[in-house]
Amino acid sequence: MSVRNHISGLFLAVAALTGSAVAQSTPPPGFGGTPAPEDGPSFNKPAPARAQDMLNMKGGDRPVSLKDVTIEQRLNSQLPLDAEFRDETGKTVQLASYFGKRPVVLALVYYDCPMLCTQILNGMVRAAKVLTFAPGKDYDVVAISFDARETSKLAAEKKDIYVKRYGHPETANGWHFLTGDLSSIKRVTDAVGFRYVWDVHTAQFAHASAIYVLTPEGKLSKYFYGIDYSPKDMRLGLIEASNNKIGNPVDQILLFCYHFDPHSAKYTPFALGLLRVAGAATVLSLGGFVLIMLRRESRQKGSQSA
Repeated sequence: MSVRNHISGLFLAVAALTGSAVAQSTPPPGFGGTPAPEDGPSFNKPAPARAQDMLNMKGGDRPVSLKDVTIEQRLNSQLPLDAEFRDETGKTVQLASYFGKRPVVLALVYYDCPMLCTQILNGMVRAAKVLTFAPGKDYDVVAISFDARETSKLAAEKKDIYVKRYGHPETANGWHFLTGDLSSIKRVTDAVGFRYVWDVHTAQFAHASAIYVLTPEGKLSKYFYGIDYSPKDMRLGLIEASNNKIGNPVDQILLFCYHFDPHSAKYTPFALGLLRVAGAATVLSLGGFVLIMLRRESRQKGSQSA
């Protein structure tokens, strides 16, 4: 078989494979439409498996359903310390229980998140391991689930995981994993500027990632975006917060938890666009290779006939 046939067959196979992938990667129903008005899932309906993926995007890159998903910097904003939650033992507590003595590192997550929330907590622990400051002595860690369905039992499991990962069980009294009802959750997320969306079609929360440093008085002092937090910056942020100083605004590069739905095995519009671009680049590259090989084959035939 000639080089022409080999290359042409390979080209057709790749083109068919790319076309098949694009044809099957249609967006989930309603992805580009108006997000559901509710702030969370319906409590009387079972939720299908959550979607998972991460993607860095800014501004106009966001799909329509992410337009309202952001983290607004509200430096010096007061956290509602009278808001009531349940700690990991099931006890009802006010946020004020964790303030007054030392600064607080706050994480807004949901414990059953398939990917990004875990990375937020992992990043926080990585930074904590490097710090010379100790939770429970120099600062406190407070994680609040923004999924009102989650229970104290799940919060206790998460606390156990991260205290063990931190490696200092004697600091357990400095780690607090809370759950609460929607009204308390909204009071906190509004104060922080944390805007998230529940999408009924994919049964997942669309949200961005960050952790926050607060003063002992419960005022927002510093925002750290993403999932990897500089221990040096964290240390300086805690020092400033302990002195009730408010930091400066920082640039936002938001990392979103959304986009690929493994439940339906389909891509959302933004991810689908990336797939098409990659497929087109592959086809063009292969086409150029085929053209070069065909010319080389023609030259060889010409030299042989001469």
